[in-house]
Amino acid sequence: MKPFALAVTLLFSCFTFSQRNPEFDTLKKEKEQVKQTVLKFFEGFHTGDTSIIKKTVHKDLVLQTIYKNKESKNILHTDDASKFFTTIATRPSTQRWDERLLLFKINVEGSMANVWTPYEFWYNEQFSHCGVNSFQLIKEEGNWKIFYLVDTRRKVGCRD
Repeated sequence: MKPFALAVTLLFSCFTFSQRNPEFDTLKKEKEQVKQTVLKFFEGFHTGDTSIIKKTVHKDLVLQTIYKNKESKNILHTDDASKFFTTIATRPSTQRWDERLLLFKINVEGSMANVWTPYEFWYNEQFSHCGVNSFQLIKEEGNWKIFYLVDTRRKVGCRD
């Protein structure tokens, strides 16, 4: 009787552990929606279409950049979102900006998400610099919106 009971217990254990966790499926779906928001942002960035970008960002968007100045001191620079949009919209058609995202690390907790994306920036088909973007997003009315973006920029150690 013991071997039969053990076999039945093991069989039911396998079924129990093999069941999909619906929370995992929901998290996977949320992460994909977050990723699509970031990709849509860059679609607008690359094409110069601020109407696309504005659909992906929160009205209180904060933009910052971390870089080293000539004295190798770390500098945190805050950009005005309206100037960012103007720069994108008025970019000459002769300039091609291509920010190539190399990886997505996405974390989601309820209505907040974080996306970490190392990148290479190419200007008119020439490598310019590399760094990392860190996006913070909020889910409002069923849509993910970028409310904070900070990036780093460097020219050394990029293409190792």
